[in-house]
Amino acid sequence: MSVTVAGALPYAYTFDPAHTALVVIDMQRDFVEPGGFGEMLGNDVSLLAAIVPTVARLLAVCRRAGMTIVHTRESHRPDLADCPEAKRARGQPKLRIGDPGPMGRILVAGEPGNAILPAVAPLPGEIELDKPGKGAFYATPLGEILRLKGITHLLFAGVTTEVCVQTTMREANDRGYDCLLVEDATESYFPEFKRATIEMIRAQGGIVGWTAACADIEAALPA
Repeated sequence: MSVTVAGALPYAYTFDPAHTALVVIDMQRDFVEPGGFGEMLGNDVSLLAAIVPTVARLLAVCRRAGMTIVHTRESHRPDLADCPEAKRARGQPKLRIGDPGPMGRILVAGEPGNAILPAVAPLPGEIELDKPGKGAFYATPLGEILRLKGITHLLFAGVTTEVCVQTTMREANDRGYDCLLVEDATESYFPEFKRATIEMIRAQGGIVGWTAACADIEAALPA
């Protein structure tokens, strides 16, 4: 049965929970906790940590509604065969992808820092994807998984808004999904980038998709 998010922008967003997935992007220790890759790049990770309770709340709401839940991690093989040198060498961080860090090798699958935060960790049966790029459709089985489940609509949360979240949302839009970004369940190290991304997504009648607050999703779904 379809429900409508009346508070969505640029206009109301209607979806059927049975055919909708919540995609939680890269809520991993390397990006959110002190000592991880995000901090090594010179960022204030407390901005990202602040959304953890809202992401947890959103997960609980969508789980109660029986929605498909997808969690992604930006991660690379231990031999870094899936990490182009152009990506590894970008910028001048204290540590690079694959280097030993305070929480194990940076952005390497299976390392402690690559783990999803306990407060928003996947439950048994939920989909977990390791992605080597910014978009969750690139070099992953996400598209096929969603097709087999009959998913037509996607809700997005996670970090960072303007990089991996926006990239995946644009990939999904190009593949025909109706997408909504949950504004208070996503964050950037740069607040102005988040604001600009939200405006871009819903500009021109929702050229990429819709946005709404977590409370709007809660109000639309049955308790």
